[in-house]
Amino acid sequence: MLPVVILAGGLATRMKPITEKIPKSLIEVKGKPFIIHQLNYIKSQGIQKIVLCIGHLGHMIQSLIGNGEALGLDIKYSLDGDKLLGTGGAIKKSLPLLREDFFVLYGDSFLPINYKNVEEAYVLSKKNALITIVKNNDQWDKSNVEFESGKLIEYNKHHPNQRMHYIDYGLSVLNQSIFNAYHENEPFDLSDLYHKLSLHQHLAGFETFERFYEIGSQDGLKETENYLSKV
Repeated sequence: MLPVVILAGGLATRMKPITEKIPKSLIEVKGKPFIIHQLNYIKSQGIQKIVLCIGHLGHMIQSLIGNGEALGLDIKYSLDGDKLLGTGGAIKKSLPLLREDFFVLYGDSFLPINYKNVEEAYVLSKKNALITIVKNNDQWDKSNVEFESGKLIEYNKHHPNQRMHYIDYGLSVLNQSIFNAYHENEPFDLSDLYHKLSLHQHLAGFETFERFYEIGSQDGLKETENYLSKV
C-alpha cells in the first residue's frame, strides 16, 4: 500500500479558542486525540508509512506520536517552517520523504473508505492524480465537482457551476510529477492545483457512497463524536 500524507499544519481558526492551545489534530474525540482515531484507521487499511505535515503547534503532535512505533506505524514529519505554505506547498516540501505515488488526507477528516479500492482506481485511471468524491447536492458544503458517467469533468472550489453535484471527499492519490511546476517553499493551495489538472483532463474521480466526518467546525465535531461512538 502507498504511504499517506496527512495535512495537519493549519491554524484552525474556526475551532478557537480550543486551537489557541493545541493543534486541531489533538482535539479530544471519544476520549482520545482525534489523530489517534485517524492513525488507527489508516493502520487498519494495511498502511504503515505516514508523513505528517505540521505547522501551528506541531511540536505537540510530535511529542504525542513520536515516530509512530507505539502505534505500529512508521511516521515522519515535514514542517512548514517560518511561513504557512498552504496545502499544496506543504506537500511539495514533504516530497523527499515520499514514494512517487502517495495518498493525501486532511488532518481534520475521518473517512470511512477502503484505501485499497482507491489505490486500485488510481492505477486503472492512468492519470497522475485522483480525488475521492461523494454526491453532495450542497448538503455539507457547496458542491465543487462536476462528475458524470464515471468521468471527472471539472473541479472548481472557488467558482462552482450549476452542474456540480459532488464534493471532494477528502482522500486523494497523487504523483510527485504534478508538483514540478512549483518551487519549494512556494505557498499554494491544493484546490487550485486540482482545478488546473481537471481542466486538462488529468484528474480522475473515485465515487464513494459513505459520508465524510470532520472536526473543522463545532457541528462537525459533534457529528464525528457521534459516529465514532458507534463504531
